[in-house]
Amino acid sequence: MQEGVMELLWKNAHLYGGNLSYVEQLYETYLMDPSAIPQEWREEFDRLPKVGEALSQDVPHSPVREHFLYIAKNSKRAQPAAVSSVSSEHEKKQVRVLRMINAFRVRGHQVANIDPLGMRQTEDVPDLDPRFHELSEADFDTKFQLGSLFFGPEEAPLKEILADLKQTYCSTVGAEYMHIVDTQEKRWIQSRLEPSRAHPQVEIEKKKMILERLTAAEGLEKYLGSRYAGAKRFGLEGGESLIVSLNTLIQRAGKQGTKEVVIGMAHRGRLNTLVNIFGKNPTDLFDEFEGKKLVDTSGDVKYHQGFSSNVMTPGGEVHIAMAFNPSHLEIVAPVVEGSVRARQDRRNDDLGGSVVPVNIHGDQAFCGQGVVLETFQMSQTRAYKTGGTIHIVVNNQVGFTTSKKEDSRSTEYATDVAKMIQAPIFHVNGDDPEAVRFVTQLAVDYRNEFKKDVVIDLFCYRRRGHNEADEPSGTQPLMYAQIKKQKTTRDLYAQQLIEQGVVTAEESKEMEKEYRRLLENGEHVVKSLVNQPNQELFVDWKPYLGHQWSFDCPETKVDFKLLQELGSKICETPEGFSVQRQVQKIIDDRKRMAAGAMELNWGMAESLAYASILAQGHPVRITGQDVGRGTFSHRHAVLHDQKTAETYIPLSNLSAEQPEMTIYDSFLSEEAVLAFEYGYSTTTPNALVIWEAQFGDFANGAQVVIDQFITSGEHKWQRLCGLTMLLPHGFEGQGPEHSSARLERYLQLCAEHNIQVCTPTTPAQIFHLLRRQVVRPLRKPLVIMSPKSLLRHKQAVSSLEELADGMFQPVIAETDNLDPKKVKRLVLCGGKVYYDLYNRRAELEKDDVAIVRIEQLYPFPEDQLAEAIKEYSNLESVAWCQEEPMNQGAWYSMQHHMRKVIHAHNPVLNLEGIARPASAAPAVGYISVHVEQQEKLVNEAING
Repeated sequence: MQEGVMELLWKNAHLYGGNLSYVEQLYETYLMDPSAIPQEWREEFDRLPKVGEALSQDVPHSPVREHFLYIAKNSKRAQPAAVSSVSSEHEKKQVRVLRMINAFRVRGHQVANIDPLGMRQTEDVPDLDPRFHELSEADFDTKFQLGSLFFGPEEAPLKEILADLKQTYCSTVGAEYMHIVDTQEKRWIQSRLEPSRAHPQVEIEKKKMILERLTAAEGLEKYLGSRYAGAKRFGLEGGESLIVSLNTLIQRAGKQGTKEVVIGMAHRGRLNTLVNIFGKNPTDLFDEFEGKKLVDTSGDVKYHQGFSSNVMTPGGEVHIAMAFNPSHLEIVAPVVEGSVRARQDRRNDDLGGSVVPVNIHGDQAFCGQGVVLETFQMSQTRAYKTGGTIHIVVNNQVGFTTSKKEDSRSTEYATDVAKMIQAPIFHVNGDDPEAVRFVTQLAVDYRNEFKKDVVIDLFCYRRRGHNEADEPSGTQPLMYAQIKKQKTTRDLYAQQLIEQGVVTAEESKEMEKEYRRLLENGEHVVKSLVNQPNQELFVDWKPYLGHQWSFDCPETKVDFKLLQELGSKICETPEGFSVQRQVQKIIDDRKRMAAGAMELNWGMAESLAYASILAQGHPVRITGQDVGRGTFSHRHAVLHDQKTAETYIPLSNLSAEQPEMTIYDSFLSEEAVLAFEYGYSTTTPNALVIWEAQFGDFANGAQVVIDQFITSGEHKWQRLCGLTMLLPHGFEGQGPEHSSARLERYLQLCAEHNIQVCTPTTPAQIFHLLRRQVVRPLRKPLVIMSPKSLLRHKQAVSSLEELADGMFQPVIAETDNLDPKKVKRLVLCGGKVYYDLYNRRAELEKDDVAIVRIEQLYPFPEDQLAEAIKEYSNLESVAWCQEEPMNQGAWYSMQHHMRKVIHAHNPVLNLEGIARPASAAPAVGYISVHVEQQEKLVNEAING
């Protein structure tokens, strides 16, 4: 209680008697949990200064004292004692009952019957025992007020209250929500759980629907098990209620106006979901089991494939999409979020009601994979929010062979990580499909109401082990001894409905026969499937299909006058907007650049690229940890008022008709953020989507995304993507973690024209390279080794004419007017080292050394390189020079391409590599050693 209030109350205790003590007890309960006291009292106490305010600030106590004494004196709810200064025994017990109610809300889930195997070990929870609250059987028939319980009557006997609490919070639904700070959310959840005791009445037709869905889920697994015995399918046996949940989710979301649902999930139950939810034709699935080649590329295993279809719901047609996913389990989660955000942006849906993300997890992956935390962390941020995600954890209670809690996690539940964002968590017994349906409805409604994430923890088991070729009893003997005795979810529910008279045994058997008949005939088994879907619900990829790689892209040219107009526009700021002094200098310089009075630097050329792309009707999206300003202070696309801290984005204010310009500084994540942008770019083909690493090597933290999606997605899943990655790269003496973007890793992944890898060295090059990425219809990921020191390098400048009339040059030939016949040495290079080589040659006044820049390393420009060196008929030596160590950079991956061109030019020439010594680390940490190495490789390259 707040300091001073207690003193005043006891000082005046002789005036107010029992009321005073009663109010005191209520207030103590209010401080622990406001929702545990009646609404009228909470409203009174809400008027008092908060405890934290009173302690941390100099809040006068007099208003608190006066108000507290006022309600103690005048409250009709209090039960005054005739003469005593303490409350009656009944009033004391009333408070204890309220505390017991609160205990069930907080801890009831810990003893809930959520494990279908009955093997879950729970610790004793004393708070749930009436004796803990000094209540006994003698009080069971005594009526107590229900406080904030939504049970209907204002008061009830203690034994009924206790029974209702156990039914609500300790049966087959275990609700965790009291960790939520927002009282409105908690009260909303209570209002849904408590009136129905978490088990509402289910209509007969809905019961039959549940049985039909369980029949489908079990029927497919049985059929595949008999027809393809021993083949891996990562079946859903033991978790068939997932199909009930997904069907409920889609139908309810559709009823609420949702137009699209995007689902990400790992392999367990994926085939079942594709057939029984998405309506994939069983014949196609059987073809995959029989190993038939279905695509002309590498493809992927059947339980990684994606799918999409349209289904009918009470609210109309809904497009559902299953994201492609490798065995890296949780990595698909942020990809789904990105795809959903792109779809919402396309619909101009800021709230997120039109497209719902659903991520299905395994229990061990959910608590063990860091990308889950990253994805949760992005859920309410401006750049990545999607209006809440519905998470379904298919809780097998075992991860591969790890089942002991002390080995698999350090938390009570696998879902505890979701508490970091105060997401409600509904644990539910998978063998109670009606409860599964109920919590799914609750989850959909919560997401729709509060636009926040929600978790369904579907407690189940895996009947066949990790896969159908696995023998699980070797590592989980007790669990699988129980599973062998366990009736299936369908058998249990069918028997329940037969006993209720909902169906007969014959009708139940006929359901099974009908489903098997559909499978054998190769017919669709989803009754709500739309055979002729509404094409408006799909992203139109037709303009981007069938294009082959080409180095010729003249479309990047921009009218000179338009460039000047755009250049002026991006330098405008609102009247009265106070720009920081150094930033104003940058803006003033850009004004001169736009007028042609000054050559363009990197930041201006990049900004003009974005402006011209927007002017052509293409949206632009840029995210990363420091993209608004730019890590190296070159971009300043987002301006900050020095007096009000308000922001202004000139690129968003070019014209009233322009498309969206989105630029956000991201939270400190690489893996989830890059995966999000991949998902976004695969769903928005007409936009320029960029992720910029703060330093290039930070992308190491997103290597799974790069390997599994960006470089291989087209060939595994025929999924086009035009994502651009800006990776600051260059050896500046800043040590191992801030030098290399690990160019060699991307080049090692290059094959079949899957990605583009470029090292631009001039502002004009970055201008045309960024424009080329979006104005031509080819959609390939672009990896740019972005510079650092070149951003303000005096020699790294370009003219407006080069932007207006040029195009990206994959190879930049020698720029000095050397006599080709005098050239005896050719130095090939890429990136920042070019300027060091150029300046050293000038210092030495050597006119027999030509320097040629290879600005695109993959696809390798063989013809363009041959053209650049064709005049050098008297070459005696050729070298590739790189800043990276010899075992890194482009040398090992690209030397065969360079040798091919050189040997075609002159078969006797050899190609030597010049680099830093091979190293385990990307760069040295001492500036003196860095300078020594740089001097050596530059001199060796020029002098031979």
